Amino acid sequence: MSDPRTLSVPPEAAGQRLDIFIAAAIEGISRSRVQLLIYQDGVRVDGKAEKASFKLRGLETIEVLADPHPAPLHAKPEDIPLDVVYEDKDMAVINKPAGMMVHAGSGSTDDARSGGTLVNALLHRFKSLSSTGGDLRPGIVHRLDKLTSGLIVVAKNDRAHMALGAMFSERKVKKTYIALVHGLVERARGTVSAAIDRDPIRRTRMAINPAGRSAVTHYDVVERISTRFGHFTLVHVSIETGRTHQIRVHMASIGHPVVGDTLYGASGSLVEQDQAGQLRRPANPERIRLDRNFLHAARLEFAQPITAKPLILEAPLPPELQSLLERLRPTPPAAPPVAKPAAKPPAKPAAKRAAKPAAKPRQKK
Repeated sequence: MSDPRTLSVPPEAAGQRLDIFIAAAIEGISRSRVQLLIYQDGVRVDGKAEKASFKLRGLETIEVLADPHPAPLHAKPEDIPLDVVYEDKDMAVINKPAGMMVHAGSGSTDDARSGGTLVNALLHRFKSLSSTGGDLRPGIVHRLDKLTSGLIVVAKNDRAHMALGAMFSERKVKKTYIALVHGLVERARGTVSAAIDRDPIRRTRMAINPAGRSAVTHYDVVERISTRFGHFTLVHVSIETGRTHQIRVHMASIGHPVVGDTLYGASGSLVEQDQAGQLRRPANPERIRLDRNFLHAARLEFAQPITAKPLILEAPLPPELQSLLERLRPTPPAAPPVAKPAAKPPAKPAAKRAAKPAAKPRQKK
């Protein structure tokens, strides 16, 4: 552990949260890292432990007892099953499940921070990956959110990594997602073009910001669904850019957050409603819980980075999303039984005709 770091709180910082103040005062440290230090009793305010939300009054002395910049992480191989959709000597395409992080984030210990990720599984499966992404992100060309499933491209060598990176930057990789969003999207197809940047208040979120990085999302309505749990629209989404949380931010910005996406306004549960669309009050309403976002990277179209061979790769909806979709779709009414024609009385047997006498043979004269 490094020597304690001491910070003096100026009077003008009165009213600021403790975690926000420290993150701004120490260069290169994230707010989530500060919160972890506070949780681990690594911060003192005038000699006392305080919560991350503690409001400063000004003129306090803050001691940061632990190292705010942890040692670099190094991903290690782990035997985690992988769904490999495509593989050659230069690259692979994996169908990532929801709940798996692509690479390590912050955590309480080195093992906790660098374990259980897609990178750990890749190192065990392929042994060697491109080094362009560094020790923490070997082979990773692009990312998917933790709670998003679907196709992700991995580079096995640096040449392929550089070529794939250029293809993504030049928008030569066509990515198509399937999403279920809240509400009935009126237009059959549309485009959201709005710059995205980090939310200045909630740093774990992204937000529409004209000063941010440009982002373009196209959507096509596949199906509109009205159920006792509300109204929903199934859409195919393609993106020209790959900003963090892009689809989730853009769909929420037009009033249609992705189902299950609690970070951008969706509920964690779908609740049964009455005919007027209000929550049913007298009886306990039925609830459907989805512990992930209904967002799936379903299709990739691009050229193999070295041979230029055209590739079209697809991954079907995972079972939990397909099951939810089938549960929400209204059950078609049972078809009425087909009326059978009345049975005809059996036909009377035809009367036998008398046999004609056999013709007599002609006599020769």
